[in-house]
Amino acid sequence: MARKTSVVAAIALLSLLGGCAGTVDWVKQDLGIEPAKNDPRTHDLAASKITTIGVNSYLWRASLDTLSFMPLVQTDSNGGVIVTDWYANPASPNERMKVTVTILDQDLRADAVKVAALRQENRGGQWVDTPVQAATVQKLEEIILTKARDLRRSALYG
Repeated sequence: MARKTSVVAAIALLSLLGGCAGTVDWVKQDLGIEPAKNDPRTHDLAASKITTIGVNSYLWRASLDTLSFMPLVQTDSNGGVIVTDWYANPASPNERMKVTVTILDQDLRADAVKVAALRQENRGGQWVDTPVQAATVQKLEEIILTKARDLRRSALYG
C-alpha cells in the first residue's frame, strides 16, 4: 500500500514539474530573456500588426534602413513620418533629392506605405525643381515593402 502511494506521489510530482518547465519557457520568452523555439505563441511576435509604436514596426524599420544613406530631418514613429534632407549623389552632384515616407497603417500591407520625392537640378548655380519619375517612387515603395516582409519572415522563422 505504501508503495502505491509513493508511486502515485512520484507521478504527481513529475507531472507538476513538467508543467512548470513549459511555464518557465513562456515566462522567459515574455520577459525577453530566452525565446522558446517551438512555442506556438512565437507567431504572434511576427504578426503583421505590431503596435509598440504608432505604426507597423516592420515598415518603420525597413523605411529607416532604406533611407539610411540620406540625412534625416524628421522622424516620427507615432505618426509614421520620415523626412530626409536634400541628398546629392556624389556621382551626379548637379542633382539632389528629398524623400518623405509616410506609413499609413499598423498592418503590413502594400498600401500602408507612401513615398513622395522631390528632385532638383543645379542650373547656373540655381536649384530648379524637376519632375521625379513615377518609377522612382514606386521602386522605393517596393524596396521598403520587401525589406519589411523580410524582417517579418526573419522574426517568424529566425
